[in-house]
Amino acid sequence: MHKLHILISALLLTASSFIGMAQDRVTKASQENEIVTAVSLYNERKFEEAQAVLNTVLAADGQNDAAWYWSAMIAFANNDAAKAEECLRKASEIDPGNFWYRYRLAGLYRATSRQELTVDMYEKLLEDFPKKSELYFDLVELYAAQNDTDKALETLKEIETVFGMTESIAVFRFNLLQKAGKPQDAMASLEEYNRQYSSPYVLSTLADHQMSMYNDSTALAYYNEALDIAPDYLPALLGKAETLRMTRKYNDYFDVLNRFVDTEDGPVAGKSDYLLAVVQRTDPKFLRTFMPQMDTVMTKMLRNYPKDSTVLQLAGVYYWSTDRRDISKTHFRANVENNPKSLHASADFVEFLMYAEDWKALSEEGRKAFERFPQETVFLEMASVGDYNLKDYDNVLELCHRVLEVAPGDSSRTLRAWSTIGDIWHQKGDAKKSYKAYDKALKINPDYIYVLNNYAYYLSQEGKKLKKAYAMSKKTIEAEPDNATYLDTFGWILYLQGKALEAKPFFKHAMLYGGKDSPVIMDHYAEVLYALKEYDLASVYWNMAKQKNDGRIPDLEDRIEARMKAIGK
Repeated sequence: MHKLHILISALLLTASSFIGMAQDRVTKASQENEIVTAVSLYNERKFEEAQAVLNTVLAADGQNDAAWYWSAMIAFANNDAAKAEECLRKASEIDPGNFWYRYRLAGLYRATSRQELTVDMYEKLLEDFPKKSELYFDLVELYAAQNDTDKALETLKEIETVFGMTESIAVFRFNLLQKAGKPQDAMASLEEYNRQYSSPYVLSTLADHQMSMYNDSTALAYYNEALDIAPDYLPALLGKAETLRMTRKYNDYFDVLNRFVDTEDGPVAGKSDYLLAVVQRTDPKFLRTFMPQMDTVMTKMLRNYPKDSTVLQLAGVYYWSTDRRDISKTHFRANVENNPKSLHASADFVEFLMYAEDWKALSEEGRKAFERFPQETVFLEMASVGDYNLKDYDNVLELCHRVLEVAPGDSSRTLRAWSTIGDIWHQKGDAKKSYKAYDKALKINPDYIYVLNNYAYYLSQEGKKLKKAYAMSKKTIEAEPDNATYLDTFGWILYLQGKALEAKPFFKHAMLYGGKDSPVIMDHYAEVLYALKEYDLASVYWNMAKQKNDGRIPDLEDRIEARMKAIGK
């Protein structure tokens, strides 16, 4: 019986251990499932829900490294670097053999400019993970940032030993030596690599360097050598084209540019970006002089990539820049039609219509763009610009209220909406509603100078609440002391307060900063001068105002005549 008792006890102990192990396995499996759930929520950007799941896991097992790691990722997403560091430290301590925990932590040190700590971390990682190539290159960059060229070059040699020589390493060494002030050594090292391997990438790098040193002929020789090896190598074609353009060899330039456009090498966006830079940054005379050649290039781009958004946008800008607005409009519209999900395509088209002052189309296309992108209320604002210029003020009000519905918590958008509503009600002759809207705008931003100026000026026109108008207008000239419009408002309020002498300097200043382009401002200045009995100078500004008057001041000539008659002139 004694032996049997011992056996039963042993069996019970074994069973208990087995049950405990099984429970552990169940617990681990459950935690793994919870981690999977948290990661899924993280990928859906449901960060709070994901963290709640992870907190449950950590409450059960504070040594769950995966839970700490994903807590760090959530902290990153929430821009909480301190918490991310704490969580990554914990995960790394639990599982120091996990490369990614420590690599992420090193990256955080790097992002927060703790160079010594970063370098130390990378060096330890490299000891433990000598086959991770990214560590070597990161260390080279870190040493270079510390101006420790010797260590950076030593690390490059280690890379060569472990992974073999590559063109990337050769160019990296070239750049390092350049930065270290050793241009001859840099050139020698890169030329030596090229002698052994004849790389188009290296040749283009050599050419780019020679071009930066204004050695045009040497640069062209390198570009040509690169193109002999790889005729469609895009960087070499682009570099050669730019060298020819800069040296004004335009016939050769366009020959290469056409090759550049026709090559199948490289992304189309790269081609579009370069041509867009040519259109936007070169002297307009260049486009006018070589319009036939540029037209040929543009035709090829459109033929090769008829529906590409970057190409259609390029075409729109090009034809606009060469004063062919109808053709430009066609391509901006085609971009939207072919790429309806592209926000940039819609934005470019609507912006074009605004600059083209095509108000009807702007009103229509702004609304259509908003239907495609219902959170982008800027399209409603652009449509309202079209309606405003069409004098369809009811539609402007409707659009502004739609903005308020979509973006109630966005101070910038609601601010602009209330500002516009105020302007429209003033246009419609309802000062009460206008000022109510302005008050709502200023409640959002008491220093919004556009509203402050308009509010102050309209009060001055009515001759009401001049003290309030004065206080608002004063803010505008403090913010923008050289703004002629704001100076005019402030000066006019002073005049209405019987302070013509105080008003005069503000109008004189306004004349220096665009006031002579406005009949209203010159008329106001003339009234101030008249009040100061400076009749001859007042007459000068009234005559200038008459020449500039575009109907904005309907009674101008009658009033001038009355003023002159009163003083016997």
